[in-house]
Amino acid sequence: MIWDTDYETLPRTELAKLQGERLCRLVDVLYRRVPFYRRKMDSLGVKPLDIRGIEDIIRLPFTTKDEMREVYPYGLLAVDLKEIVEIHTSSGTTGKPVVDAYTAGDIDIWSEVMARTLATGGTARHDIVQNAFGYGLFTGGLGVHYGAHRIGATVIPISGGNTKRQLAILQDFGSTVLTCTPSYSLYLAEAAREEGVDLSKTGLKAGFFGAEPWSETMRKEIEAKLHLLAIDIYGLTEIIGPGVASECERQDGLHVFEDHFYPEIIDPATGKSLPDGEKGELVITTLTKSGTPVLRYRTRDITYLDRRPCACGRTSARMHRVLGRTDDMLIIRGVNVFPSQIEQVILAVEGVEPHYQLVVERRDQLDELEVQVEMNERLFSDEIRNLEGTERRIEEMLFGALNIHTRVKLVEPKSIARSEGKAKRIIDKRQL
Repeated sequence: MIWDTDYETLPRTELAKLQGERLCRLVDVLYRRVPFYRRKMDSLGVKPLDIRGIEDIIRLPFTTKDEMREVYPYGLLAVDLKEIVEIHTSSGTTGKPVVDAYTAGDIDIWSEVMARTLATGGTARHDIVQNAFGYGLFTGGLGVHYGAHRIGATVIPISGGNTKRQLAILQDFGSTVLTCTPSYSLYLAEAAREEGVDLSKTGLKAGFFGAEPWSETMRKEIEAKLHLLAIDIYGLTEIIGPGVASECERQDGLHVFEDHFYPEIIDPATGKSLPDGEKGELVITTLTKSGTPVLRYRTRDITYLDRRPCACGRTSARMHRVLGRTDDMLIIRGVNVFPSQIEQVILAVEGVEPHYQLVVERRDQLDELEVQVEMNERLFSDEIRNLEGTERRIEEMLFGALNIHTRVKLVEPKSIARSEGKAKRIIDKRQL
């Protein structure tokens, strides 16, 4: 279902013209009102009049998360503080948080792009949305909330955690749409099995999952266990929150809402633009944001773009599901390794659960990667030699996928800590 056909099916020539007009206005505002960006543009010798269309965006400076932290809390404001009606921040676990400040107009845009997001999976006025994303400074919960309101759907703002209550609400209120992280959806399915809840007999038809990378194999696992259509959504606090991009029911890439967020792919090492289809770092410019607009934000997310027409009728560029991040990418003996690559392998193995951790250590100056994979009850009851055979088989499969040797360790059922938010996948014990 397409929420806004005027913009979501706009011919690409008209879309490029609109993007160019909005970029020119954005650059003018940033230069006049935000000293942070004026200094960056001056250092490159770029003035607002030099930007005449969307093709000129490559002349403009990048923005990084570290730079945004340096001007905490209000250094990126492009309006008077009295115009700000809502503030969200990143977690700030590795330093000062990044601040995203919203005007009333920004909240309207956020509601609109989240309505588009929910509509991609068929959400309509008659639906009941069980929103298990966290509310608060985290953008997930309120982003979904605003989008569901825009559509006119019923929202259950249950937030994250309290899994038994989640299951009771799911059954008692007839929820038809679930929103949460993909890892939590599997945690919910596991709890349902333990509680004797048959999820196939609930009203769930669609789930919108994001905030962490997940694989196609994990999607199949979610769809099989929760009996719904699993839609991948994408967003980040630095831009607006969820609502930057979403899969449609074709599940063939995430449609970027390009009239609001302009996507680029660059080589993370050189910063040079890469063509469609080539993997690199995603860069996003907020074309319509008023409170804290962002110019060419380096997301650190690795993906690629596809601008070929989609069978759903939308004309926007599609980004492949996030393949990993440049800052959680593991380098093991010179090889770049992403958790999603490992997940793709282990979830194809019968007898293991979709719960794993990667432990990296350095021994005798060499990095070693141990992949701890949780067994299901059936495999756990097997003889030792069968378990060892499974470990060796996974190691061989990982070598084929990664071209490095790993050590696989099967661990007892439920021994890997569950997460009600983003799953903690990596334990890096190296002294780097």
